[in-house]
Amino acid sequence: MWIPTEHEKYGVVIASFRGTVSYGLSLEIGDTVQILEKCDGWYRGFALKNPNVKGIFPSSYVHLKNACVKNKGQFEMVIPTEDSVITEMTSTLRDWGTMWKQLYVRNEGDLFHRLWHIMNEILDLRRQVLVGHLTHDRMKDVKRHITARLDWGNEQLGLDLVPRKEYAMVDPEDISITELYRLMEHRHRKKDTPVQASSHHLFVQMKSLMCSNLGEELEVIFSLFDSKENRPISERFFLRLNRNGLPKAPDKPERHCSLFVDLGSSELRRDIYITVHIIRIGRMGAGEKKNACSVQYRRPFGCAVLSIADLLTGETKDDLILKVYMCNTESEWYQIHENIIKKLNARYNLTGSNAGLAVSLQLLHGDIEQIRREYSSVFSHGVSITRKLGFSNIIMPGEMRNDLYITIERGEFEKGGKSVARNVEVTMFIVENSGQILKDFISFGSGEPPASEYHSFVLYHNNSPRWSELLKLPIPVDKFRGAHIRFEFRHCSTKEKGEKKLFGFSFVPLMQEDGRTLPDGTHELIVHKCEENTNLQDTTRYLKLPFSKGILLGNNHQAIKATKESFWITSFLCSTKLTQNGDMLDLLKWRTHPDKITGCLSKIKEIDGSEIVKFLQDTLDTLFGILDENSQKYGSKVFDSLVHIINLLQDSKFHHFKPVMDTYIESHFAGALAYRDLIKVLKWYVDRITEAERQEHIQEVLKAQEYIFKYIVQSRRLFSLATGGQNEEEFRCCIQELLMSVRFFLSQESKGSGALSQSQAVFLSSFPAVYSELLKLFDIREVANLVQDTLGSLPTIVHVDDSLQAVKLQCIGKTVESQLYTNPDSRYILLPVVLHHLHMHLQEQKDLIMCARILSNVFCLIKKNSSEKSVLEEIDVIVASLLDILLRTILEITSRPQPSGSAMRLQFQDVTGEFVACLLSLLRQMTDRHYQQLLDSFNTKEELRDFLLQIFTVFRILIRPEMFPKDWTVMRLVANNVIITTVLYLSDALRKNFLNENFDYKIWDSYFYLAVIFINQLCLQLEMFTPSKKKKVLEKYGDMRVTMGCEIFSMWQNLGEHKLHFIPALIGPFLEVTLIPQPDLRNVMIPIFHDMMDWEQRRSGNFKQVEAKLIDKLDSLMSEGKGDETYRELFNSILLKKIERETWRESGVSLIATVTRLMERLLDYRDCMKMGEVDGKKIGCTVSLLNFYKTELNKEEMYIRYIHKLYDLHLKAQNFTEAAYTLLLYDELLEWSDRPLREFLTYPMQTEWQRKEHLHLAIIQNFDRGKCWENGIILCRKIAEQYESYYDYRNLSKMRMMEASLYDKIMDQQRLEPEFFRVGFYGKKFPFFLRNKEFVCRGHDYERLEAFQQRMLNEFPHAIAMQHANQPDETIFQAEAQYLQIYAVTPIPESQEVLQREGVPDNIKSFYKVNHIWKFRYDRPFHKGTKDKENEFKSLWVERTSLYLVQSLPGISRWFEVEKREVVEMSPLENAIEVLENKNQQLKTLISQCQTRQMQNINPLTMCLNGVIDAAVNGGVSRYQEAFFVKEYILSHPEDGEKIARLRELMLEQAQILEFGLAVHEKFVPQDMRPLHKKLVDQFFVMKSSLGIQEFSACIQASPVHFPNGSPRVCRNSAPASMSPDGTRVIPRRSPLSYPAVNRYSSSSLSSQASAEVSNITGQSESSDEVFNMQPSPSTSSLSSTHSASPNVTSSAPSSARASPLLSDKHKHSRENSCLSPRERPCSAIYPTPVEPSQRLLFNHIGEGALPRSDPNLSAPEKAVNPTPSSWSLDSGKEAKNMSDSGKILSPPVPPRPTQTASPARHTTSVSPSPAGRSPLKGSVQSFTPSPVEYHSPGLISNSPVLSGSYSSGISSLSRCSTSETSGFENQVNEQSAPAPSYSGPEEPGRKESKTPPPYSVYERTLRRPVPLPHSLSIPVTAEPPALPPKPLAARPGHLENGTRRTEPGPRPRPLPRKVSQL
Repeated sequence: MWIPTEHEKYGVVIASFRGTVSYGLSLEIGDTVQILEKCDGWYRGFALKNPNVKGIFPSSYVHLKNACVKNKGQFEMVIPTEDSVITEMTSTLRDWGTMWKQLYVRNEGDLFHRLWHIMNEILDLRRQVLVGHLTHDRMKDVKRHITARLDWGNEQLGLDLVPRKEYAMVDPEDISITELYRLMEHRHRKKDTPVQASSHHLFVQMKSLMCSNLGEELEVIFSLFDSKENRPISERFFLRLNRNGLPKAPDKPERHCSLFVDLGSSELRRDIYITVHIIRIGRMGAGEKKNACSVQYRRPFGCAVLSIADLLTGETKDDLILKVYMCNTESEWYQIHENIIKKLNARYNLTGSNAGLAVSLQLLHGDIEQIRREYSSVFSHGVSITRKLGFSNIIMPGEMRNDLYITIERGEFEKGGKSVARNVEVTMFIVENSGQILKDFISFGSGEPPASEYHSFVLYHNNSPRWSELLKLPIPVDKFRGAHIRFEFRHCSTKEKGEKKLFGFSFVPLMQEDGRTLPDGTHELIVHKCEENTNLQDTTRYLKLPFSKGILLGNNHQAIKATKESFWITSFLCSTKLTQNGDMLDLLKWRTHPDKITGCLSKIKEIDGSEIVKFLQDTLDTLFGILDENSQKYGSKVFDSLVHIINLLQDSKFHHFKPVMDTYIESHFAGALAYRDLIKVLKWYVDRITEAERQEHIQEVLKAQEYIFKYIVQSRRLFSLATGGQNEEEFRCCIQELLMSVRFFLSQESKGSGALSQSQAVFLSSFPAVYSELLKLFDIREVANLVQDTLGSLPTIVHVDDSLQAVKLQCIGKTVESQLYTNPDSRYILLPVVLHHLHMHLQEQKDLIMCARILSNVFCLIKKNSSEKSVLEEIDVIVASLLDILLRTILEITSRPQPSGSAMRLQFQDVTGEFVACLLSLLRQMTDRHYQQLLDSFNTKEELRDFLLQIFTVFRILIRPEMFPKDWTVMRLVANNVIITTVLYLSDALRKNFLNENFDYKIWDSYFYLAVIFINQLCLQLEMFTPSKKKKVLEKYGDMRVTMGCEIFSMWQNLGEHKLHFIPALIGPFLEVTLIPQPDLRNVMIPIFHDMMDWEQRRSGNFKQVEAKLIDKLDSLMSEGKGDETYRELFNSILLKKIERETWRESGVSLIATVTRLMERLLDYRDCMKMGEVDGKKIGCTVSLLNFYKTELNKEEMYIRYIHKLYDLHLKAQNFTEAAYTLLLYDELLEWSDRPLREFLTYPMQTEWQRKEHLHLAIIQNFDRGKCWENGIILCRKIAEQYESYYDYRNLSKMRMMEASLYDKIMDQQRLEPEFFRVGFYGKKFPFFLRNKEFVCRGHDYERLEAFQQRMLNEFPHAIAMQHANQPDETIFQAEAQYLQIYAVTPIPESQEVLQREGVPDNIKSFYKVNHIWKFRYDRPFHKGTKDKENEFKSLWVERTSLYLVQSLPGISRWFEVEKREVVEMSPLENAIEVLENKNQQLKTLISQCQTRQMQNINPLTMCLNGVIDAAVNGGVSRYQEAFFVKEYILSHPEDGEKIARLRELMLEQAQILEFGLAVHEKFVPQDMRPLHKKLVDQFFVMKSSLGIQEFSACIQASPVHFPNGSPRVCRNSAPASMSPDGTRVIPRRSPLSYPAVNRYSSSSLSSQASAEVSNITGQSESSDEVFNMQPSPSTSSLSSTHSASPNVTSSAPSSARASPLLSDKHKHSRENSCLSPRERPCSAIYPTPVEPSQRLLFNHIGEGALPRSDPNLSAPEKAVNPTPSSWSLDSGKEAKNMSDSGKILSPPVPPRPTQTASPARHTTSVSPSPAGRSPLKGSVQSFTPSPVEYHSPGLISNSPVLSGSYSSGISSLSRCSTSETSGFENQVNEQSAPAPSYSGPEEPGRKESKTPPPYSVYERTLRRPVPLPHSLSIPVTAEPPALPPKPLAARPGHLENGTRRTEPGPRPRPLPRKVSQL
């Protein structure tokens, strides 16, 4: 039976449980569980991470932990009763664990590893805490480490700052908000601004001395030197090196490491240097022989210097090499370091051995204890401490030092009868009075133990040696008296014996007879001469002698015999026990000299402070002893001395001696009667304040009042103890009188000088310290009243001295911080005076920082939920006094501009934050009663209105993100809780006072605005929080957004008809609220929109305003990332449900549908924009949205905004052409007018004309960059017209030059023809704008099908590529997936005029082939009926799919949606006709190129001839004969009679062309190819015979030998008998099933295996332009024989691993594919032929005369007038001349070009001979004119093939022809009845004069269907200027199909109304 648990409430899972049993709860190790019930070893409960799922689990899997239960019962909450630090660690580590893994995923390796180490550290520390064996101090230390690491991790991961007190997390509910703010601010400051350390230490480690020839031991001496004051500032660090330059004791780190301690901040400057002096121990001369002398001397070696500034960067200087220098003369050794610092190069140079000193240096910051903790390894290994010279900056009480520093300065010695100067060595001893030498009290420096004697270094032959060696003598105090220092001087001989001969000595006593020590300073000592063997052990013999010049000892008054020999030393005492000051000694011994007391007391101010504090207790005893002796006589003097000593302790150097004085007062002070004299003298001074002129001394007295009162109070207590409390009343009266005097002087106003106010300020600054002393004697209420009276006496005039005002506030601040204010009784007395002064200052906005601090302290004492009566009364007082002024202050300081300095800004933020915390504290303490009293206190509604507006404004300020640092979430939540509570109280007042007739729009608007920004706060968006954080917030505060949302709804419902005031203003804010992903909030707020629609409908009969505002705000809000799919559905469903019964339901549904559709598009747009790089999806989505705004919403401004967003996307993706088209949309909205336009987006304020001009220039620039120069020319002309109309010839000239440059670029620069791809997006997972739609996309340069497909798959990584080209079925459409179907398509240009016109260069034609394309085509071959294995052409049909787009390409996007698709089937016969037409066209083009020498070699022609002839011989054309010329076919297909005739005609025509081609081939074929040519000729005759052709029919009117210059113009000089291909009889094609030639290029339509081989032998020939222009062809092997139909012919396998969806596996690529030329390789519609770019270039270079692209794109009716290929119009005068001269080939005359009207001359079917006077040369050579409107001879322009995209097909490329324009034969025919004009001599100039439109003309003069231009680019039709090319974005004209005009699929989107004045 399940029993509810009593104690087992909380546990941790110690083993994972899978929950496989019935009702089992799955648990992971480490989960925490709350237990509800138990039964037989099982528990029932839930995991705290998911409390909604309850289940059972084994009790053995859980470790129970102690916990306390809140709210026992159904909603009980369990809180573990463990240390709060442990709890925090556990929850924090859980949160970190998830984020830590994310760091790995995001590849933030550095933070990942650092966090891992920190987590391990925290776990180790956690174990130590849990074990519980730590001492109290160690536990504190561990917790400090834990919290430091937790804070670091939280900061690194961007988590919240945790407020802590004593290392434990603080519950904000348990402390006041001001205290919470301080805790947060303290932690924030600690994190942001590390406290600057005042103490610094230098760590030095000696590594080695690197020197080439050492061989002697060395002494190295480090010290710090102040070059500014020219003195050492530290003791010395001394170490010895061995002969190798390494430390002698490497195992003792303290011997070679030292820490120079207690450097002040003032000593970290550039002129402090580390000096290193090196002394060698050895022979006198460094180069002496080893056996010269056995005695060793200390001799100078070198010096090194380093500025401490080099270490200030904070980096450790490891292995620093210091250069070692030596002075040029030894006598300057004492100042070598100064010379190096001053860079006096002449006085020193590098040591001869070029030595270098290797050291390691590091500067450490912080007090020495902190350094010991942080660098424990340094201290544990051992390090010597090197002190500063003398006392440190701060002298600590209890510090015991007695160090005498002696500097051996210099000496002056006589020669002593020698010819050369002496080598002097000084030896020093410390000698006791008894003559004993004191052992081990001479310290050479830290790092070396003290020694008993010292030997100076020796300077060679120097009678005036200067040493400047510093020594420390740490002599104990008891040894000091009677001891002296003896210096012995010896001459060191350099002879073999190396003797040291004594020649004199000096001495100096350490203490004088009167008890004073040796004074600091330099002493000139007498050098007493002595013999070499003199015994100095008997000190009595010389101590009676004088030791210093000018000082005589004892009674020895005899004159000292004058001596020239002297010895100088400098002494400096650093002692806490001994003094050198005589006045100090006189004062301490006052009883021996009573007469000197007055003088001693007067001189006390002259004594050095360090001497006084050393003997502080003795000095104080002396003073109070003198006071007891004679208070009348010495009272005033003693008081002054006491004041001096008290103020001395205020100095920072002696500040630490205050506790010494406190201890003295408590324990040693015995002056029981002193209080009378002290009170009397103090009152006397206070009374004199107002009269005294000089107040410096009085101010000194007032500054010392704290300790004076301490002495008074202690003295009175001692007196009371001694007398049993006598004279108590008298004492109280004295104090009262004293304070009355104080009040009087405080109430005085300063007149004239500010001396009085300064005295008042001094008194106030130290007065609060007196409170605690008074409390020792008086009741707390008495003291509070005294203080209140004193503070109340201050002058209330605010404009008194500012400094006094500040001090006054500081005094109040200290009062609030004092013990007096902490007590509730005294607090109630003091509160009014405190608030009075605060109010006064806040009103004037002065001293705000201090006011904030005082207020914070006031509120710190008021805890939350204090229901004590006293607290409630205090709140009453504070609310009445401060609430209003507090609100005004916050408004004032937040409206000021922030100061610029970072420190000032921080201060500014602090004061704002403190005031805010104070306001929040006050509001949190206010109860219903307080709010009611507050609201009742307003006399008028105006006052209440102003208050509400003010508090709402302040709340809006508090909600600002910058109010608190971003990681202060705890503080923000507390603030929000207070705000929402207050708002709920105030909303009642709003309802009661400002509705109906008292309605006030401003206050209601302020209320709603506050509520909206409250809900939108980032810190309340719980969805962004971690689960644990979200749970904590919900438990503590609930979801405050929902609470506020309900309040908004409630207040909105109360408004009634006043709602109309807020429509549409509140639509945007409310919409923003509903976009928050909180279901409850959405359900509450969305119905408000229905209400708005209803009221708007009532007011104006529609809700246009609501609609407009909704749409405008939706765009901006959703682009910011707000809203989601759920919101769209909720918005739709809630509002549709709401409007079901409304009369305006229909229009409401329409609005909701529009808004919902807009949301769909905006959500898609936002999702797309999240991608990193610009891709098609982004652009497509923007286009979709842009069109939606234009067509459905008619929002012009939004439309224009998205035009520019799209423009920016195109520029980023370098789609310059599309960018130009996009900008053109905006340009079309503008007129050439002077209407002013406002500033908009990046456009300045300007006229409409200026903006349109700017747009035109930008569009032209983009067309230029996109190589779409023809479109740029149109715009150049339009803007030129404007310049011309304004007579702006300067700009007109520039524009004309720009236009000319664009023409040049068309002719000179290469353009790539892009590929086009059809893409289908199927499945529901695609964005809305793509879903189940098909598009045609313009590929990038060089982009082939496979690359395009890969790009699309990268853009849609989850998409599946479909492996077939068939239309998908409904299951694919409805699938929850993404399917991509991609294949290449062929563009079909609508305008054929330029493409058909002869003489137009290819680089002009190429533009019209791939621009302004609406229609695209794709062919798929298939067999219908039974397939004949012998002849597959009988059943080979072609399915031709035509795709029509909604807009032409290129346009504002690289892809457009397919609007319409048409599918037509071509019969086998039609297919055969088309194949032959294309092959004939290809042959003619190649022959023409060969004739005009456009080919560098003849290989392409060779291969083509070989392919056709060889295939025909082997059964190619005969297959067509077998299929279509047999009797069965003719009888069964009587309707195909004309087509069969046409096929027969084309076969005969092909034979003609081949015959002429062989003739040309013979002329140009190289010698090594002759055998192949002969073979071709032989095979050709076989072919003719197989076709049944012996001789060409007489009815054929043209000879195949006349192709002059490749131009099929009519021959002018030909004899009547000569035949021309142009004159070939052509049967017009009238069949509706005739289809234009496909853009094909294969080796041959009559191909065979042999042709492929020849292709491989001769190399690829055609330009890449042709090689890749492969389209789906109608047959797999058009005219090939059975044996030649290899897989290469019939197969179309893909080039990738994926199989072609069209063909079976047996037709996959075979190895032979690699042997085929690119035109022979099979291609696929879905996968392209894999040709590398290098190969493409190769194809281009093999034949210069490579084929230009020709046009495949004519629809059936247009075939009636077929164009001439561009290559056939490339005349070459030179070639024609050669031909005519040779007499072999004659050039036919050239017909005139058409005039403005369509001329039948363009469609001649016969040729008339021209007059005999014309020469062939004149007939063929054209004049060259630079005018773009006149004819250019293309022969003068190089025909550079264009590397362009191509279209692969799934059909064999071997069946395709390369030409995209149809045969030139057909070009000469319009109808059979067309007359042939006669040509005469004057026709040539006539042709030049005719106004021929340029190649970019848009007037389709020879076509039946004109191409209209859109209005934005249309040009007035005139006869004179040449016509323009089609305008970008041209409206697509209807297509002619089967001779009829194609109807438009639907109405075009309506143009936007003209409404751009605002733009």
